[in-house]
Amino acid sequence: MLRYVLAISGMICSAFAQQAPREEAAGGAEARPRATVPPLFLKVDWVRPPSQNDTKIRYTPVQENVSDPNVEIKYYGAAAKQILTTGAPGSDITPYGVWTGTAEGPFAITFRLKSSSVDLTGLANIRWSTKTSGFHVVRPVVKLANGTLLVGDLAFSSVPKRTLSEFSLANVRWIKLDPERVVTVNSGRAAANPNNEIWAPNPDLSKVDEIGFADLMPGSGHGTGGYIELGPIEVYGKPVPR
Repeated sequence: MLRYVLAISGMICSAFAQQAPREEAAGGAEARPRATVPPLFLKVDWVRPPSQNDTKIRYTPVQENVSDPNVEIKYYGAAAKQILTTGAPGSDITPYGVWTGTAEGPFAITFRLKSSSVDLTGLANIRWSTKTSGFHVVRPVVKLANGTLLVGDLAFSSVPKRTLSEFSLANVRWIKLDPERVVTVNSGRAAANPNNEIWAPNPDLSKVDEIGFADLMPGSGHGTGGYIELGPIEVYGKPVPR
């Protein structure tokens, strides 16, 4: 029994002796950098400027409706300037935002930070508040540094009340968007494939100049027909010099 106890004690001491150098080696080695969530790059808060003081009127959104003066709003398609503001600033029940029921065609609206582009790869993500009616769908839109406008296959639909969503663009597939007509188009012969698909091949999201949303269907007019409603937008990504 004594020999057994001594043997066990020797094994324990040996284990501790081997563990100590490992811990010292681990402590001396450089630790791998931890993956971190990118900072807030851009935020769109919809506000009512003094020029839109009549609370009974829905106005066409303008630059002054974006609270941050460093964030520029861009319009694609004639219908982009047919949408209207909706809700009341500061309200939890009917939060302020934009409404697309009066848009007579497809459109896209994007936002651009004056000072820099953004890297939307890796852990970058987007948060936005949406609501939809009918078969209308909210889709993400990006404009790359080379000027290419793309719309994603990520779809927010059948959202009966204002809902906050957070998503990454890592696995989104993209199709080129015509900036004037706001319809999907192919990327040219170089991107053609046997299956007649028109997905944009390997778009570079490491330098995105604009981020926004699209509605590829015309609205149904005033009332509760077909439309999308969109509130605040937050984009988290690493800033990139333009």
